[in-house]
Parts: sequence; C-alpha cells; structure tokens
Amino acid sequence: MFKKIINKITAKNNSKNENNTDNLFILSKSLEENISNIKEQFADDDTLIIRSFENAQNKDIKFSIVFTDGMVSSTQLNDNIIKPLLTYTGFNTKLNLMDAIIYHVLSSNSVKKLTDENEIIDSIVRGNPVLFAQGESEVVSIDSKGWQTRAISEPEVEKSLRGSREGFTESLLMNLTMIRRRLATNKLKFKMQVLGKQTKTKICICYLDGIANKKILDELNKRLDKIDIDGITGSGIIVEFIKDYPYSPFKTIGGTERPDVIATKLLEGRIAIFVDGTPFVLTLPYVFIEYFQTSEDYYLNFYYASINRLLRILSFFITISAPALYIAITTFHQEMIPTVFVRSIIAARQGVPFPTVLEMVMLLIVFELLRETGVRMPSFSGTAVSVVGGLVLGSAAVDARIVSAPVVIVVALTAVTGLTTPKIKGPAILLRFILIALSATIGLYGYLFGISALLIHLLQLRSFGIPYMLSITNFRLNDMKDTVIRAPWNFLKYRSEFIAPDNLVRNNSGGKKK
Repeated sequence: MFKKIINKITAKNNSKNENNTDNLFILSKSLEENISNIKEQFADDDTLIIRSFENAQNKDIKFSIVFTDGMVSSTQLNDNIIKPLLTYTGFNTKLNLMDAIIYHVLSSNSVKKLTDENEIIDSIVRGNPVLFAQGESEVVSIDSKGWQTRAISEPEVEKSLRGSREGFTESLLMNLTMIRRRLATNKLKFKMQVLGKQTKTKICICYLDGIANKKILDELNKRLDKIDIDGITGSGIIVEFIKDYPYSPFKTIGGTERPDVIATKLLEGRIAIFVDGTPFVLTLPYVFIEYFQTSEDYYLNFYYASINRLLRILSFFITISAPALYIAITTFHQEMIPTVFVRSIIAARQGVPFPTVLEMVMLLIVFELLRETGVRMPSFSGTAVSVVGGLVLGSAAVDARIVSAPVVIVVALTAVTGLTTPKIKGPAILLRFILIALSATIGLYGYLFGISALLIHLLQLRSFGIPYMLSITNFRLNDMKDTVIRAPWNFLKYRSEFIAPDNLVRNNSGGKKK
C-alpha cells in the first residue's frame, strides 16, 4: 500500500516537472509574437537585452536580436551582426531571408539556424545572440561570446621547478586548446555532453583513439548517462556519481590542474573528463601509486626521480604510523625501548596530567586546525601562520606541562612527512586517527590489525575494473618500471596491459627488449 502511495506521489512530481519543461512557446512568423514569448520566458530577468531594428534600404525587413548582458562581445555584436544587417542592400525574394543573412551578411565564424524552442533558450543563456526576423519561423544563433576569463597561470598546488608552468583555467575551450597543442594528432578525440537540468554544464570526455580502453570508455558513458541532477557546479560532484567505491576514503578517479599531466595520462591510455567552469580535470582509471607520482618525476634524472618517489612513499607510512607506534610502544611495549630512552620519556612526562594518547590526539587536532587556518588565509601569510603558530603553541604547551616534548616531536615529524604527499592528505588524516585508536586499545596488535585491514581494503579496490594495487596484485615487470621507482625513458617501452591492452608499444627507441 505504501509503495503504491509513493509511486503516485512520484508520478505526480514527474508530471509537474514535465509540464514545467514543456511550457515553452512555439515559433511563429510574427516578430512581435516571438519577442513577446521570449520576454515571457525570461520574465524578471533584467540581464536580457532585446535590440530591434530594420534594414536601412527595405523598411519591411525588421529584426530583433536577443542576448544576455555581460556574456556577449559588444564589438562583435555591433560590427559583425547589427551593422551589416542595417546596411546590407542585397536582400531579394529569390533567397530565403535567413539563408541570405547566413551566406551573405554575417561574418561570424559560427552560425546556426534553430527552430527548437529549447535550443533557442539554451543559446541565449550560453551567451550566443539569437536573431529573429519578421515573417520567419526560424532564428539564427550567432557565436559572439565575450565574457572575461582568468588568464593562464601556474597551479598553486602543483608547482613544478622544471617543465610546463601552464595551468588549466575555468574556460572549457581554452583547456581543450592546451591539450590540442600538446597532442597534435587526429587520434585525439573530444566528446561533448551536457549535465545538470538547471545548470546545463558542458563536460568533455577526452581520449586517444586506438590507445584508450574501449571497455572503460563505454563504462564511463553508462555511468554519466545515469546522472540526473539539477546542477553540476564542479568536477567533484561528477566524481561522487561515477566512482567505484563511494564510501572509500581513497579516490579511484584522479584530478589535476596541469595540461602536461593530462597529456601524459592520455598517452598512457587513460581518459580525461573536462568540466566547464572548473580548472580541475578528472583522469581515470586511477591507481594507488599515482598518489606518489608527480609531473616533475618525468623531467628529472631517473635516479633523483626514483629517490624522491621512494621518499614520498616512506613519508606516507611515517605520517600514518608514527603517532600510533609511539603510543603502542610507550604504553604497552616499553621493553622494546632502550632503558635510557625510557628514562628520558618518563622524565619528560613529569607533571603532565594527560595520558599519552590524549596528548597525541590534542596536538594532532591543533595541528590540523593550524593547517586549515593557513589554507584559508591569503597565501603570503597562511604558511607563516601555520609554522609560527605550531612552534609557539608547541613550545608553550611543553613549558606549561600540558604535553611532553617527545609527543611534540612525534607530531612535528607526522606533520612534516604529511606535507610531502598532499594528494593523499585526506586518507592519511583518517588512517592516522584510526591507527591511534587501535594502538591505544591493544598496542602493536591493534596497529598490525589496522595495517592489515588497510592492505585488504586497498587490494579489493578497483577503478573502472582496473586493480587499485595494480603492480602488486598483477605483477608485471613492465608495470613495475614506473611505480615505486621511475626507470629511464628508453626502458619505458610499453603501456600497462590493463589500461591500454590494444596498443602496448609507446617507445621503440633504445633499451632492451621486453
């Protein structure tokens, strides 16, 4: 019974939504009627501008051009549209008026005849002026967008000492152009879609034909087709709809602001998703080792790149484990510590009223607060606030006997190592506190249980069917050459058999055979 009631309510809501979307005008040959309908559709919208005029030679040829203020280039509108229509003297009855305008009058590089009311409204709200004419039941949409966009600059989060300094912007077409410049091949494909019933956000699926895995591409399209939401205001919303494990703290879809990174990922056989209005571009599939890879690894000597990558992996292990191990050893397994060190810890804890686990948790929370404060403040002062605030608070807390000096050292080590792997910051914070709770309960056994559970979770994850721990669960010597270490370029001959099974060879120069 309840199911029937719910179905009836849902049906009513759907019918209301359909009525709202179908409540559009029908184009007629009356210019006044069409403009009246447009005004009705954009009622209470003061940004809508309607410019009506007539041809100077033939007063019977009347036009109205409709556009939204601030989204159209005034220069293009005046010089390439209105002025030619006012002064053109070649109108005759042999050629359809709209065809004559398209072929002989307008100098815009992109014009399109429209008869569908939804397309007309969509064109207006996207910044394309729409031309109405007396006696015509079709209109012309003219590409004359002209809003301001942010200039290309280096990404704040993904800075590189070597390599490209360009970063994506909020303009979809500008971002696609940056990729086209780097991959000058007709195999580069751009597939446009629109998501969001209200925002009508443009997204673009980008891949290299013949390299990208078609099965992954088909699965991505299926997941995108299932998205039915009012608005898409950023790439993060799309991620939550298409990721494999929505409740896992680890991301199975990557993201970057760097065009050179996207170009590299596409050459590996991955797929990129661009979203209009955001500089963050998604990449998939995404595996665990990508957390520790940076664009700079491929510009540095492979020795230095491999050492840096190993340091990042070690830093991740330290940042999640150091507090938990300190608590487990000092609370449950003091026999594992040298006697001199035990005495030093006991002396440092004299007068401290809190247990070790509470000290650790308090200091870690304070550090996270300082870090968040530094992020939200202006860049020129945010870092100083985080560093100076941490030093002052840590020193004051030790002097006041609120916390012990060894705990401050452990938290400082945890903080510094955490900064070397910013991509995995979120999961690291969560894992850190989970391991602390387990270690404070049953010591090293709790810590080992937590690490084992973490490994099991990582091993079962998939990113669009690709194993998350690709180099461990499916050992291939070829896949190991760009994981924990980065082999020389002349040894990176093959793509991953899982990510790009149809086109394995990417480098035929030098090196040994597979």
